[in-house]
Formats: sequence, structure tokens, C-alpha cells
Amino acid sequence: MGRVTERRKVLRIRDGAVSTRPDTLVAEEPLEIRLNGKPLAITMRTPGDDFALAAGFLVSEGVLATADDLQNIVYCAGATADGSNTYNVVDVKTASGVTLPDFTLERNVYTSSSCGLCGKASLDAVRTTARFPIDDTPPVRVTPELLSILPERLRAAQRVFDRTGGLHAAALFDEDGELLDIREDVGRHNAVDKLVGRALQNGGLPLSRTVLLVSGRASFELAQKAVMAGIPVLAAVSAPSSLAVDLAAETGLTLVGFLRGGSMNVYAGEGRIALREAAAQG
Repeated sequence: MGRVTERRKVLRIRDGAVSTRPDTLVAEEPLEIRLNGKPLAITMRTPGDDFALAAGFLVSEGVLATADDLQNIVYCAGATADGSNTYNVVDVKTASGVTLPDFTLERNVYTSSSCGLCGKASLDAVRTTARFPIDDTPPVRVTPELLSILPERLRAAQRVFDRTGGLHAAALFDEDGELLDIREDVGRHNAVDKLVGRALQNGGLPLSRTVLLVSGRASFELAQKAVMAGIPVLAAVSAPSSLAVDLAAETGLTLVGFLRGGSMNVYAGEGRIALREAAAQG
């Protein structure tokens, strides 16, 4: 199986002083996901948690919803011409009776912000395939003070980032701010898939009492993955896209962006943010 990090020699220049040294880099390798033996998608990822990544990807595609939908996931032997196992190809076998969409080698149209479809088509696709409409009853309530400490908790739990500086992270917190799980990957969407896939494997879907925090921006794809997993609150340390905000508003997702220290922007679902009355009036 591929390593999470690799070493490469670099030329280091510091204030005019030149030296050579090994540097630790995050590994990036392709992962081909097959569904019942048929090629489905290829994603560039950091090796590790590959089975969870594949399962989470299929949750976001509307194929899997519970652990019972999944028969098994295996690495494909003979993935190369010489018959060796590269550990870069996984085959997901679904249980009998699971309805399969008409997949091609390209990711399903509503998962890519570069798919070329209009925003309404993307929103409609999520609405019609969501297995877990956001239903946190009673609603999850989080304070700005609680949200403000989550990035620090995420950062403290990023083990590989400390060695490479080149990984995104996604973390699940409960409504009291306790860290439930964290995954790192070269791709933000992969990190979220790994979280959701682990939850599916452990029988934890829908994630209706959780907060999802992602490093970087909140794209439509990440908002879609949150909605498909039944997550009521998505927070990002950077900006959301316009389509992510539209999806959040339509599905009832609370979307927080620019979460940095005590400042943040709430783009949708502000009813879950427990504001002090004076602050709300101001």
C-alpha cells in the first residue's frame, strides 16, 4: 500500500545560504473506484483509508446509505499488465437489491463544479438523490464561541500536516465541540469522503447531530457531501462558492465561511447559530 508521505531532495535557500536536504512531501496517487467490477471514477488522493474513501464517495453519489447496502470492498489484484497489485484500484461490491445509477467513467454530473451544467440542474440532482434530508430534531444549536475554537482543534489533530504542510483536513465534531473523527488528504473532497465512509461502515449515518469543519473553501461538492450524509452544519475556514450557498439555503444546511478566530460569516441556516440576544439585535 502506498505511503502517506515521501522524501525528496530539495535545494534550500535561506537568506542567501544554499544547502541540500531531504524534504517530506505528502504522497499523491490515483485511486480507481470500481462498482461491482465496473470502472466508476478515478480520484487523486493520499493513500490510506481507501475503503472508507470509496464508501463515502458512493454515499455522496446516492448509491450507499447504510452498512447493509455494502457487501465488501477489496483491492483489485492484477491491476497492472504484469498482474501485480498496486493498491490503487478498489472494487466496491454492493448488496443485492441496491439500485445502481447509470454511471460512466466520469463522476456523476452533480458532483463536479466543472460539469458545465447550470446551478439549477445541480441543485435538482442533489434534491432528488438525497437519502437523508437534514432533520436534526430538535435542531443542533452551536454558539459562535464554540465554532471559533474548532479550527484550532482540527489543526492540533493534523498529524501529517505538521510534517508536510501539504494536506487538507476534514473533521467531525459533536454539537458540544468534541472531536469525533478527522481525516487528512491531498483533496478536501477525499477527506470528507473518508469521514463519511467510516461513518457508514460503523453504522453511523445519518450524521444528524454533527458539525463538519473543512480546511480551505466550501465548494458545492463539499456542501453536497454534507447534505447527502445528513450533516446539519458545515463550516469552512475560507470562502464558500455561490452554488454552495444556494444548496445550503435550499436544503436547510447551516453554512459558515471565513471561520477564523472569533470572526465568521453565516451564509445560510442561521437559525442553528445560538446568538446572544444583544448581539442578534445589534
